[in-house]
Amino acid sequence: MTSQTSSLTCPLQGIIPPLVTPMRDRDTLDVEGLQRLIEHVLAGGVHGLFILGTTGEAPSLSYRVRRELIERVCHEVKDRVPVLVGITDTAFTESVHLAQHAARVGAQAVVLAAPYYFPAGQPELEEYVQHLLPELPLPLFLYNMPALTKVAFGLDTIEHLMQHDKIIGLKDSSANMVYFKDVIHLMHQRKDWTLLMGPEELLAESIWAGGHGGVSGGANIWPSLFVDIFNAAKCDDREALARLQEKAFVLKKLYQIGRHPSSLIKGIKCALSLLNLCSDFIAEPFHHFREPERQKVKKVLEETGLL
Repeated sequence: MTSQTSSLTCPLQGIIPPLVTPMRDRDTLDVEGLQRLIEHVLAGGVHGLFILGTTGEAPSLSYRVRRELIERVCHEVKDRVPVLVGITDTAFTESVHLAQHAARVGAQAVVLAAPYYFPAGQPELEEYVQHLLPELPLPLFLYNMPALTKVAFGLDTIEHLMQHDKIIGLKDSSANMVYFKDVIHLMHQRKDWTLLMGPEELLAESIWAGGHGGVSGGANIWPSLFVDIFNAAKCDDREALARLQEKAFVLKKLYQIGRHPSSLIKGIKCALSLLNLCSDFIAEPFHHFREPERQKVKKVLEETGLL
């Protein structure tokens, strides 16, 4: 089985940052910031980009902004790396429309988590994906994000969906290594299947277990660090990996500065603002870090040597 596009090598391997969405205000992209951010992560050696995911605040963005973002990212990237586009939505037709737009402007694949709000049963979730497939013009990655969607892709569901050539992989953000290894066990059925780790602290362990890379939020800020961690894990260079993971541990302090679940995105966007890459505006109902938190982010960046 092979992927549906010649420009997407499967399995996809490496670091695929879940790009933040730079915003000027509620409904305006920070276009210059987006361009700087893209060039920043590409210069760090990443292997792809994932837009309109959790870190990209996709559910909080208007459909107009989502479409503009897809078009601008694809135009800026110019096929240098694959662009993966999140199409998760509560409305079936909106997911289809986003996928069609992504195909028109040059994306290589789309990414789908379980529809949120009304939790689906596993038979319903499987049927939903099967109904989507004929409508999708691009290969599909599944996205397991049970903490936010309230529904995980069960192992039986994944095994059944693996039979469809157009489904080419899974991003797992469950932070459950037992689940991750169970998916690896299923992968003997699909040599082209890609398995990516979400939580960056599990990146190296996931590579050793048989995964293909990571969708690491910190790669927005320090892309070369996570590329180096990926390479060290692939080579099983434990000494280098220990040094690199210590740096990642320091960077992770950014996610612990705030008091709410939104702190992860706030920390990343604040850091990018301090690095003069893009605006730190956060889609409502959230807001960017105030000055006390901003100073804490600055101290972390100074500790890492990035600032």
